[in-house]
Amino acid sequence: MGIVRFIKDWTLPVAMAAGTCIYLLVHFIPALKPLGEWYAPYNEDILPDFMFLILYVTFCKVDFKKLLPVKWHFWIGLQQILFVMGLVGVILGFHITGDALIMLEAILVCIIAPCAAAAAVVTAKLGGNLEEMTTYTFVSNFISALLIPLCFPLLPQTTDAASHMEFLPLFLQILWKVSMVLLLPMALALFTKLFLKRFHNWIIHVKDLSYYMWGCSLVIVSGTTAMNIVEAWERTSVFFLFAIAFMALMLCIVQYATGRFIGHYFDKVIEAGQSLGQKNTAFAIWVATAFLNPLSSVGPGCYILWQNTINSVEIWLYRKKGLEKAS
Repeated sequence: MGIVRFIKDWTLPVAMAAGTCIYLLVHFIPALKPLGEWYAPYNEDILPDFMFLILYVTFCKVDFKKLLPVKWHFWIGLQQILFVMGLVGVILGFHITGDALIMLEAILVCIIAPCAAAAAVVTAKLGGNLEEMTTYTFVSNFISALLIPLCFPLLPQTTDAASHMEFLPLFLQILWKVSMVLLLPMALALFTKLFLKRFHNWIIHVKDLSYYMWGCSLVIVSGTTAMNIVEAWERTSVFFLFAIAFMALMLCIVQYATGRFIGHYFDKVIEAGQSLGQKNTAFAIWVATAFLNPLSSVGPGCYILWQNTINSVEIWLYRKKGLEKAS
């Protein structure tokens, strides 16, 4: 029972540790390499499938009539835009190149990435407003879809994909990916709510179903992150990788703190903190490898670790407070 309680209390760190250990075992033990080679073709597809199911379960609990923009959405969105414009301004103004550029690109993708769809899961777990969080997820994705094709072509030493980027095709491409991740599970959840009421009732009464599904998806994300770091290890110094990891930690703290500070004025500390702090790191890794120096993908890879560590601590403190009140 002690082990089960520990896993429940620290689901996210356990999932990240499991994913990292599984990848390292498969990578460094020759007898397990055939297993890794068998799984590799499925890795890209399994995570979107997981996210689809997680969001479907989450959206089944949403009151769709309450999906409306509110004041704190504007200020959090504005803060994301200011962060991005400020960093791009520094890169262009000081003509940053080389390793310093890779470092700033690693930070940039962690800022420009949209709010994670799973942020709604954590917000609900912390007792926040699920509908407001879901609405901001759409707002944040639209902001990212605008900022990426606007800012990336301005950066020096980008890939051919970025230097020949046209706004409308890329905007539509990003918007399409967002729609598949967000709109389709939402439409299916609404259909379930209206026409499959018995099944819908069963889903919403399974406690923390989306949260533990998200924990399973973190095993996959963490394994992929470990793979990216091991590959980057062969192309750069250990010191540089640790520097990126440290900068990702500082940025994660700043974004969570800034979001919570803004949310304080609207009595939405949990929601605003999650909105600015928790990022769609899988999307950020894709953006980094597609349009920037591939080494910059280490930034969002490390950000996964930090944001889920913060989430775990918040959930533990919230659960502890609940137990104290109950006693």
